[in-house]
Amino acid sequence: MYNFILLSLLLMVSTGDITIYNFDKQSDPSDWRILDDGVMGGLSQGRFFINDEGYGIFKGKVRLENNGGFSSVRFEPHNIQVTDQTTIKIKLKGDGKKYQFRIRSNPREYHSYIYNFQTSGVWETIEINLADMYPSWRGRRLNMDNFSTGPISEIGFLIGNKKPESFELQIDNIQLD
Repeated sequence: MYNFILLSLLLMVSTGDITIYNFDKQSDPSDWRILDDGVMGGLSQGRFFINDEGYGIFKGKVRLENNGGFSSVRFEPHNIQVTDQTTIKIKLKGDGKKYQFRIRSNPREYHSYIYNFQTSGVWETIEINLADMYPSWRGRRLNMDNFSTGPISEIGFLIGNKKPESFELQIDNIQLD
């Protein structure tokens, strides 16, 4: 009987929801790192912090000078393995602008899997079918399969709408369902 209960619990855990990140007032903003177009000579500037309400805030300004045009924030989760999960759910409040949610499955590979989404200016839950996340590197779609199962070594958000703009994205939580 004990083995049956243990097996049942393991199955529930392996097929259930996984919290990738749940922000609160005690969240450590240093878990997240900014990567802007400065790596290519650009002048965009993003920053990340936890506000008084306990939400993760990604905000800044995208600039186009010196071949610039993007800002991103990234997080490296530990031991996330996609098996039966099919959806990422992100509770957030954007500023009405378009963003990308990005997954990297292997830290040694250059490409990420990308999903573009439009924010509405109010709190909402963005649902992303993992199978809709396509591989891309430096803004170019790659001739490879979309994401399916496997590890998640990095997640992130990117803004790069080919225009200069200020931005602010508030993030409450990120779940894998």
